[in-house]
Amino acid sequence: MNKRLDTLRKTRRCIVKIGSALLTRNGKGLNHKAIQDWAQQLAQIKANGLDVVLVSSGSVAEGMSRMGWTTRPKTLYELQAAAAIGQAGLIQAYQQSFEAFTLQTAQILLTHDDLANRRRYLNARSALQTLLKLNTIPIVNENDTVALEEIKLGDNDTLAAMVANLIDADLLIILTDQAGLFDQDPRYSSDAQLISIDSALNPDLLEFAGSAGTPVGTGGMQTKVLAAQTAARSGCATVIASGTIDNVLIRILDGENLGSLLTADCEPLTARKQWISHQKYIPGTLTIDAGAQAAVQKNGRSLLPVGVTQVSGSFTRGDIVNCINTNGQLIARGVINYSSQECAKIRGLTSDKIMQVLGYIDETELIHRDNLVIL
Repeated sequence: MNKRLDTLRKTRRCIVKIGSALLTRNGKGLNHKAIQDWAQQLAQIKANGLDVVLVSSGSVAEGMSRMGWTTRPKTLYELQAAAAIGQAGLIQAYQQSFEAFTLQTAQILLTHDDLANRRRYLNARSALQTLLKLNTIPIVNENDTVALEEIKLGDNDTLAAMVANLIDADLLIILTDQAGLFDQDPRYSSDAQLISIDSALNPDLLEFAGSAGTPVGTGGMQTKVLAAQTAARSGCATVIASGTIDNVLIRILDGENLGSLLTADCEPLTARKQWISHQKYIPGTLTIDAGAQAAVQKNGRSLLPVGVTQVSGSFTRGDIVNCINTNGQLIARGVINYSSQECAKIRGLTSDKIMQVLGYIDETELIHRDNLVIL
């Protein structure tokens, strides 16, 4: 219990993610009374001296309601249309609710592409930092309307963790319709026990997680655990708790034993390595041998061509690629110094052979240790 209190009372900046099930009336549009309650709690958090960013679902559900749709669309363009229609109503509801507490809101729409591009990533970071200095409530959502890929499972859970990394938050609170993370699925096991506190990096947690349980939401418990792991890389703890509990945000931050606290029991990565670690779209993979795995994983060395046994995918210099071992396990991720064609030619060779094979040499290593993240 002392660890919980210590963790929560150190919070100076938090991200609050609220799921669709808590914002809508069983898929029949927004629950304005609930939104007013969230605004009241967030306003109190601000009054207590904490920075807070809200990551809100609900735009697709609100769009469905306005269009009279009872089931979530399956095609990309219908999902985009629902998000576009619903986003206006969602932000209007928040703006009206926060005005009662003389707080300004600011809408931030992001895509994974925004966070994958280093320049846009830094611009988003600067914009959010400025909005917090101006004492506003930034409201972040996935920019579903312009997404080129299908709107995938758990995007806003993942997005909330990325925003936590982006602005160096101390705590991520993910509110859902479940009491927290259990050691078994409580829907099917009467012996299921709530996990009060654990390390976000405990690999057993993913085995306990289930799937999405509502027709309007997209994120299941597994995406919330993965989000907690992402947040932990920047030293950010996560609480997964039920949003149906009265005054839940205030009570969590006061140290009450609610939900599941997943702690960040690792050294925070540098800002650049945080950016590398949470990339979603990876164009290529390098398979590395046992010697290279030990060198990068245990000794903090750069990845050299001699340790690479296989190259897959299509990538260019400056892209981010995955490194897996011969068993297919993800070991690391980093910024590559050569294209996929060049890597294929020099794999397995010592660095002094690069000039002989390619006719030129950019770097002696494929991935420098400063641009390499162990996962």
